[in-house]
Formats: sequence, structure tokens, C-alpha cells
Amino acid sequence: MEFEDKVAYITGGTKGIGLGIAEALLAKGMRVALSGRNETDAQEVATSLDKSSERTLGIGSDVTRLDHEEKAIARIMKKWGQVDVVIANAGLGHFAPVDEIKPDQFKQMIDTNLIGAFHTLKASVEALKSSGGYYMTIASLAGTNFFAGGTGYNASKFGVVGFTQAAMLDLRSHGIKVTTIMPGSVSSQFNGNDPNESDAWKIQPEDIGELVIDLLKMNPRTLPSKIEVRPTRPDLK
Repeated sequence: MEFEDKVAYITGGTKGIGLGIAEALLAKGMRVALSGRNETDAQEVATSLDKSSERTLGIGSDVTRLDHEEKAIARIMKKWGQVDVVIANAGLGHFAPVDEIKPDQFKQMIDTNLIGAFHTLKASVEALKSSGGYYMTIASLAGTNFFAGGTGYNASKFGVVGFTQAAMLDLRSHGIKVTTIMPGSVSSQFNGNDPNESDAWKIQPEDIGELVIDLLKMNPRTLPSKIEVRPTRPDLK
């Protein structure tokens, strides 16, 4: 992909992995729309990345609402007239034994992590067909490795992996590339974490941004459809 002036949309792009990806794409010359549940926060982050707001757009969107994602894509199309890369990154986690986790917490993870990824793709798929674009989901190693206390999170991320791989088969005949990225421990604000020097052993958000760049640079005849990434030295934690 030629990066200059291409357009990306990143959900959950105001911090952590989403922000790391946004910064990487902007550095390559792309235009980036990023969303969060709070419009003001999203706009502030977008402006901090580009004070002119010519190359960034902050959008308030709740990915559990298809109409929100449809409006987000409409705003991007109105501003720039195209969507070339869509990254479904919005997600959250609640962790407790199955007999203790609250039903609304379980549902929130399914609605945000899994159904949200579907809404983002459903809203953007026609634009991606037009551009011959790329759709990516940020899943997790929890999408293949189950663990105690992870019933809802595992269910949502196993679902994201399956959803993305099936979508890949559906959409490649339309010229759309589809990949799911499955990170292990990342230094981010996920689950209330406050990133600090003790997170140095973890994957950093900019590392995921670098990975996204590598995927976009891949020869179009080759598709890495599912990628696991993990800290090299977890023993250093």
C-alpha cells in the first residue's frame, strides 16, 4: 500500500494500542480518524496529533451501536471521500470466576469486543470494497488460550478470531484483505492499568503500530491472516 493520503479508521483510538497505531499511520503520511465513546476526548486526542485537524478526525462512537458506526463512516467519507484501512480495536475486560462474574459484565464484553467488531465492519465494508482496503481486528492471545477467570473475555476474543477469519474468506474475492492481530501482554490502560516503567517487558503500543505498518506493506499477493505476538521476555516482569 502507498501510505500517502490513504485514510484509516481506528476504533478505541484515544489511548493504548489504538493510539499507538494512529501515531504510526500518521507518521507514514496517512489520514486517521479515531473514535472513542466520548466525542470530546476523541476530538482532543485527534487535535493533539494534528493541530490543523486536516489529517485527523476525532469521532464519538459506541461500537455496540451499528448506527453510531454508520455515522462514523459517513463522517469520514464526507471529510475525505474514502476509507482504506479499518482497525476494530475497541475492547474491554472484566475478570472473575464464572460463578462470580456479573451477567451485565459478561454481556458488555460480548457486545463491545465481538459485536462491536461486526458493527465496525458492517458499517465500513462497502467503502472498503470501493478502495480495495484492509480490515483488521485487535483480538488477543485470549482468543486461543483460555484461563480461569476469563469466561466472558475468552468467549468474546475467541469469537473475534473466528469472526475475523470467516470474514477474511468472505471478503477476499472483493479485494479486501482481512487480518486479526492477537497480542499478549501490552503496556496500556486496559483493565485499569497505569502504564509505567514496570511495564517495560511488555509489548508497547508502538510495537503494534509497527506491525500494522508491516502488514500494509506486505505484497498484496500474500495475506498474514492471523498473527500472534507476545512479549519476548516475560521473565523480566
